[in-house]
Amino acid sequence: MDKEKLHYDTLHIGFLEKLWGDGFMSPGGYGEVKRLLIDTNMCGCKVLDIGCGAGGITLSLIKDFEAKMVIGVDVEADVVKKAKTKVKKASLDDQIKILLIGQGKLPFKANTFDIVFSKDSIVHISNKEKIFNEVFRVLIPGGIFVFSDWLISHDQEPSPEMKYYLDLEDLGFGMASPIVYEKSLRKSGFTSIEVRNRNSWYTNEARRELDILSGSDRRSYEKLTSKEFINRQILTWKAMIKVLETGEHCPHHFRAIKPKL
Repeated sequence: MDKEKLHYDTLHIGFLEKLWGDGFMSPGGYGEVKRLLIDTNMCGCKVLDIGCGAGGITLSLIKDFEAKMVIGVDVEADVVKKAKTKVKKASLDDQIKILLIGQGKLPFKANTFDIVFSKDSIVHISNKEKIFNEVFRVLIPGGIFVFSDWLISHDQEPSPEMKYYLDLEDLGFGMASPIVYEKSLRKSGFTSIEVRNRNSWYTNEARRELDILSGSDRRSYEKLTSKEFINRQILTWKAMIKVLETGEHCPHHFRAIKPKL
């Protein structure tokens, strides 16, 4: 993983959890995770959660999706600390391990996991093929790679509207197109690649989120953070909705298989 700077301090974590649910740092909360995993059975599986964030999804993979064991990894100390606290509070230390990892290779032996999962975190990794190679390596033959991520619809220069949005977001996004993702997955060795565009869903969801941030609940968000912070988030959401409406910003679901030997 190759994030060059950290972005999610305790202020941002608290804001995102309030918007998306306890322990959740990406849109849709539990409902979107359920949709992502609709064709994936985790029961009894050993799972790697890449970009586990504050741990909400990691816990859900055990409690709601019946994984046998989950190892969550992230490169940010604040979110790892938060996730570890949640694991301990839930008394799931025997089934969940949370690790702070550095850049580069995943710290696991080959053929370790039945499933590798990730929710909206690979966008922070500029070299898609590099991380897909690592996922392929740590999966068992026949293992499943299932993830969602934030994509750009094309491989050309981003539009001025997209550049403006990315500048406001300032989260180190390394966006790539669906074509880049599919080619990188195939080059890494994955087969049976399934792709679902979630632009329509998140366009409506983002409008709802903007209504929350700018409506009657605004004061509660300002109290948690600050007026200046929420003002910037409102600007960011408005800019994001513009590029969602054009289709240039297009979140996707992916599912791929490491072939059996």
